Amino acid sequence: MERAAPVTVSRGRRPAVVCALAVPAAVMLVLGLWGLDRGTMWRDEGATFQVARRSLPEMGRLLGEVDAVHGLYYALMHPVLALSADEITLRLPSVLAAAATAALVAAIGCRLARPRVGLWAGLLYAVTPFVGHYAQEGRSYALVAAGAALATWLLIRAVEASRPTGVAEETEAAAAVTGPYRRWVAYGAVVAVTALLHEFAILLLAAHAVTLLVSRVGRRVWRGWGAAAVAACGLLAPLVVLSRRQSEQVSWIRTPGYEQAKALLYAFAGPGELVLTVTLLLTAVALLRPLPRTGPLRLSALALPLALVPPVLLYVASQRQPLFLDRYLLFCLAGVPLLAAAGAERLLGSLPWRRVVTAAGAVAVAAAFVWQFPFHERERLAGSRGDEPARVAAVVGRLARPGDAVLFLPLHERRISLNYPRDFAGLRDLTLGRSPAASGTLFGEEVGAAELRDRLLRLPARQRVWVVADTTTVGTPWFRARRAETAKTAVLGALYREESTVFVRGGAVSLHVRRQGAPDG
Repeated sequence: MERAAPVTVSRGRRPAVVCALAVPAAVMLVLGLWGLDRGTMWRDEGATFQVARRSLPEMGRLLGEVDAVHGLYYALMHPVLALSADEITLRLPSVLAAAATAALVAAIGCRLARPRVGLWAGLLYAVTPFVGHYAQEGRSYALVAAGAALATWLLIRAVEASRPTGVAEETEAAAAVTGPYRRWVAYGAVVAVTALLHEFAILLLAAHAVTLLVSRVGRRVWRGWGAAAVAACGLLAPLVVLSRRQSEQVSWIRTPGYEQAKALLYAFAGPGELVLTVTLLLTAVALLRPLPRTGPLRLSALALPLALVPPVLLYVASQRQPLFLDRYLLFCLAGVPLLAAAGAERLLGSLPWRRVVTAAGAVAVAAAFVWQFPFHERERLAGSRGDEPARVAAVVGRLARPGDAVLFLPLHERRISLNYPRDFAGLRDLTLGRSPAASGTLFGEEVGAAELRDRLLRLPARQRVWVVADTTTVGTPWFRARRAETAKTAVLGALYREESTVFVRGGAVSLHVRRQGAPDG
């Protein structure tokens, strides 16, 4: 097999490459910081905020029972939130990770094509609303995307180093032993850490395997990649075993169908219809007329499997055990802007006005951002994640008085008091048996119905009881199937009646007073 020449960056191209990396990173940073404080944390962010502030032994006790799949992320966030426990600090690592991903996408485009392809791809990644959504969320997904992009970059460098073309045999032999070995070790380490941040990122290996297969790389590359892949899978295996025992956490996910596949397509390439159409047309151009191969890997051979293989594998696997969620696949999105940028280069690359063409491509990306600006604005609204626990807490803080009692329906609504304790100061939690930290759980252990009845009876006759309810679950079949929750509702209803209710998006705060004729403790 003919060996491809190693890819090098000439001194004349270096400023262009630096610009191609810096501009998308800066744009992503600005968009990530824009509206970062939404004034509320949604429930998953609340889990990060609560767990990452526990001591490491308390965190370890929790992860043995629940949320092990996010254990490494919680550990990384522990020192971050120790600096400042607020919503901006909670989301800042995701913003920085998204900016790094935009730069890495640009670097891949520069390496496999030319600087302006990298610039366009990085900018397209930065202005995608789906990317902006998770760049502003205190969860692991933006960090996983950064790890996947870095692993893909390291794959390119390792493949290049595994195909030396030095003139002297000694130089070639030395490069064959030292350079590729170090790069495969780095590649395997980054894949392992990325998968430990979220185990579905291990599907990146399947995408890379397809890339190597269609690129017809030699045995030396397969040996290096195989060793790195086996090591990464071995490091991930204990987490997979532990997380399978905690699969009840994701039992709510439905079997994916056409609607879920369509939603993922719109998230990756849209969501605006015009932007989606243009992106798909450019992708088709990139696949039908691929850019010339500048090294051992062709850009389209890397970007298409990255965007396609992990979603297809997870979709197929989810027909048996539903696990298909768009946020689990954010790390694959980088393949789409790379293909779109390659298609644009194929259409415009023959034009003689190099700087004009580069600027025109950047302006087109800016136009796509303006066209989809309403989507970006929507992502920065307090209710963009489905619930507004801060508003629920504010209602409690405004209406309740010290000495009042509070009851949460269902159990997980206690997260509101854990994340916004100031609004619940002085209130008595009627059902709490052991605190979340002491019990090694997310929401604490609750007392049974008999103990709840005794506690209610011991309250003064004029004692006010506030019920904080999740309106998306209370009254549903899921709620009725929880005997502990229905028992709480029955005991409360026998002794207290609802006086008034304030509804907030995703929640409700109800005042309950003692029924006439109810037993008095």
